[in-house]
Amino acid sequence: MSDQYQDIRPYRDNEVEQVLERLGRSPELLAALVRFRYPFTPDWLIGGISAFLGWRLRRHLVSVRSVPEFQEWLREWIATLVQSTTGQVQVTGLDQLGSPRPYLMLSNHRDIAMDPTMINYALMTHAWPTAEIAIGDNLLQNPVLSDVMRLNKAFLVKRSAAMGKREKLTEMQRLSAYIRDTLAQGHSVWLAQREGRAKDSRDHTDKAVLKMLALSGREEGIGFTGSLERLEPLPVAVHYEWDPCDVFKARELVARERTGQYEKEAGEDTRSLLAGMKGYKGQVRISFGKPLAVADMETPEIMAAAVDRQILAMTPVYSNSYAALWILQQKFSMLTELSTRPGTPDQSDVDELMRRCEGEERDIVIRLLQNYAAPLIPVTERSATR
Repeated sequence: MSDQYQDIRPYRDNEVEQVLERLGRSPELLAALVRFRYPFTPDWLIGGISAFLGWRLRRHLVSVRSVPEFQEWLREWIATLVQSTTGQVQVTGLDQLGSPRPYLMLSNHRDIAMDPTMINYALMTHAWPTAEIAIGDNLLQNPVLSDVMRLNKAFLVKRSAAMGKREKLTEMQRLSAYIRDTLAQGHSVWLAQREGRAKDSRDHTDKAVLKMLALSGREEGIGFTGSLERLEPLPVAVHYEWDPCDVFKARELVARERTGQYEKEAGEDTRSLLAGMKGYKGQVRISFGKPLAVADMETPEIMAAAVDRQILAMTPVYSNSYAALWILQQKFSMLTELSTRPGTPDQSDVDELMRRCEGEERDIVIRLLQNYAAPLIPVTERSATR
C-alpha cells in the first residue's frame, strides 16, 4: 500500500521495533499501566514501580518484530481483561461464514474500545485473522494511545472540526479508498455503522457512512451498488448485559434533550474509554450476521435498512431489560400501556439498576432505565417518553 495513507494507516512491520522502543520508555504509559494494574499505589511509589515495569516490558517485547507478533503478545492481556470484566461470552454466526475471508464488518457501536476488541477477540479465538479497526482521530489526541492503537491495526478517521468542506470531502475519499484497498489486499475491516456510540441503545446505520464507502468508486465510474458489493459488507454486533458507561451516557442524553447540545469536558472520551475497558460488562454476545446480497445494496436507504434488520435480529434481551421496564412501570408509572408485561423481575437486577442510579436526578434515572429497557420498547413509544 502506498504512503498516501501514511498518516492514517496502522503501523507496518518495519515500524514496530521503533514504536515499541518509544512506548517502553514512555513515563506516561508506564505510570498508566501501574495505576491500571495496581490502582491503590500511592503517588510516591509510582515512579519506582514504573521504572521496574518499563524494564520488564522492554524485556518481554524485545522479540516482537511485527504486528502479528505484537497482537499475539497482546492476546494474553486481552484474554485476561475479557475474563476479568465479563461473564459468559457467546459468539454466534461466525461458524456459518465458512473459511476465513475479508469482510467489511459493519458494526453497531456501544463502547469506544471494547466493541472492536471483542470482535477481534472472537476472530482470534476462532482462528480467523483479526480485522483492521476504524477509530476517530479525536480519540487519539494522546500520542501514546495513538501508538498503541496503530500497533493494534487501527487506522484513523479524521474528524477535525477545523477542516473545511472541501478538505473533509478529500479525507472521506481517501478513507474510502483506504478501506477498499485494505479489503482488496485480503484484510477485514471493522467500521461502526455510525459516527459515535449509540448512547440510547438504539442501533441505526447512518446513510452518510455508506455514502462515504461508495466514494472510492467515483474515480472508476462505479456506482453505489458496485462500489459496496466489492467490499463484502457483513453486519456484526456486540451487546453487553451491563454498560460501564451507562450513567455517563444518560447524563449526556438528558443534557442534549434539555439544551440541544452537550459540551464534553477535557479528557472525557479517554475516561469513557478506560471505564468501558475496566468496568464489569456481565454477559457479552458477539454476533456475526450474513453477507449482504446485491439487492440489499441498491441505495444507501435500502442498505441501511438491511444492516439495521440484521443487527436488530441479533440483539439479545437480558433479564435486566425486563427489570428496567418493571421499574419504569411500577415506580414511575411510565410505559404501562405496552403489551410487554414483565413478571416479578430478578431482585438482584432491580437492586443493581437502582445502585447505578443512586444520587442521580429523576430524568437521568429514567433515561438510564429506558436505555436498558430499549429492546422491549418500540421506537415510537420510546420517542414519546423523551
